[in-house]
Amino acid sequence: MSSLTLAIDAMGGDRGPAIVVAALTRALQSFPETHFLVFGDSRVLLPLFQAEKIQNHPRVSLEHTDEVIEMDDKPGQSLRTKPKASMRLAIEAVAEGRAQACVSCGNTGALMAIAYVRLKTIPGVIRPALVAQIPTEKGCPGFLLDLGANPRCDADTLFQFGVMGSVLSKEVAGIAQPKVALLNIGVEDIKGTDAVRQAGQQLANCTDINYIGFIEGNDLFSGKADVVICDGFTGNIALKSCEGMAQLVYKKLSSSLKGHWFSRLMAWFLLKRFKKAWQWLNPDQYDGASLLGLRGVVMKSHGNASATAFYHAIKQAHAESSLQVPERIHDRVESVLLKSQ
Repeated sequence: MSSLTLAIDAMGGDRGPAIVVAALTRALQSFPETHFLVFGDSRVLLPLFQAEKIQNHPRVSLEHTDEVIEMDDKPGQSLRTKPKASMRLAIEAVAEGRAQACVSCGNTGALMAIAYVRLKTIPGVIRPALVAQIPTEKGCPGFLLDLGANPRCDADTLFQFGVMGSVLSKEVAGIAQPKVALLNIGVEDIKGTDAVRQAGQQLANCTDINYIGFIEGNDLFSGKADVVICDGFTGNIALKSCEGMAQLVYKKLSSSLKGHWFSRLMAWFLLKRFKKAWQWLNPDQYDGASLLGLRGVVMKSHGNASATAFYHAIKQAHAESSLQVPERIHDRVESVLLKSQ
């Protein structure tokens, strides 16, 4: 696919449109053949475009709407009462074929509800799942799902997450037999909720899945599993807790290196190596959770995303669109799910 068009919801998130426009400016430089449809309030966005000197950019089209889905809006209400919201119009662009992917840092529930209704899911898939890459000790990224789209999941839904995550890891990360695990409060078969234990049995009985059993939270980034499955409530808390700890370690270490003169001297020698190590852990570079299981690419950026994080979400959407990920994995997912039912 030589030329792509990405739809951008410019009005979502906690930090406002400024970080979206800053990320867009960087994306225009990184992807010289990509066009961007930007949906939002032109009265707010045009001054930001002017500040970034992209107001007349030939690869940016601004489509005005003054309807916005707020972060605390209920998903069902947003779907019914805000047909011209920037998020909805961005998803509509994908559904209509005007864009190959949508990127938003807005309301997660609303994003999933609208995408579910407008794009539909792969045959056999009960619910789409938010999946994102996470760093591992092995150096290659793992996949964690669900991250908040489905706070409560039954065994069948967790099983399908395992199937979809395994296919994604194989097709995108190139892992021949991805190791799949369920996140649990212990590794023993008797641990966990009924849904988790039943999903474990279903995965163990599926010959198409390399299921390795339960893992606990302290092994989330160990690389023991290439794909880690959980409900959205657990996954969202686990991921954000780890992000917060990474930020705390970074701040504490930075503070200590600015103290005593000897510490400052050591910091001068270690700065480059420290920055390189932090880049591997920096949550911003892993921003961008894909709604896996839809007939199109929908990328959810963190609600509190920085401009750098939102740029990485755009970058991830661009990669999945370029690789035609939905088309590459849909047939395989459908085949495995239908055979496993």
